Amino acid sequence: MAVKIKICGITSVADALTVSNSGADAIGLVFYPKSSRYLSIEQAVDICVALPPFISVVGLFLDASEREVNQVLAQVPLDILQFHGNESPEYCVNFSRPYIKAVGMLGLDDFDAYANQYSSCKAFLVDSHETGAAGGTGKTFDWKTLPVDYPKPIILAGGLNPDNIARAIQSTTVYAMDLSSGVETEAGIKSKAKITALMQEVKRVEHE
Repeated sequence: MAVKIKICGITSVADALTVSNSGADAIGLVFYPKSSRYLSIEQAVDICVALPPFISVVGLFLDASEREVNQVLAQVPLDILQFHGNESPEYCVNFSRPYIKAVGMLGLDDFDAYANQYSSCKAFLVDSHETGAAGGTGKTFDWKTLPVDYPKPIILAGGLNPDNIARAIQSTTVYAMDLSSGVETEAGIKSKAKITALMQEVKRVEHE
């Protein structure tokens, strides 16, 4: 099965269209105010209106209140929620949306024990930060520590870019790759050239 590609930290209609036109499968919108890729509800609505069909829109939250998440959902047609903080399994199921739970691999001793708590989630996003931290460090981690044969889809994040995406695909068996800083000119500003190069690498590996 071809690996799925999500580009996170989209902050403009132009970047959203660049990603969708590239052949990527999903975009990520960051609703964590301390992030340099944070965007307003109004910006998110404009992006969603401009997107063509069949592009999934993922909303990223970190320890937001239920009220804050519901404020976003009342106006932004998110397909999937992505929780990056210390959200409990009970909290994550409160929004009538499928969700992804981010797992910081730094210092995590037992992935299965952590993940098994979130039996209702659709997938786990594994990144190089500590569990419950914000992520987006732009750093890779040892892919040999990735969970193997876990029954839920695994999404790889952390330091991915056009130069290492082929190796990531070839050396792992994950469901999807999640990129942000690796395809940017600066935080929150995507590079069309890097996105194009990334997707060319993805397609090259798929056809080998």
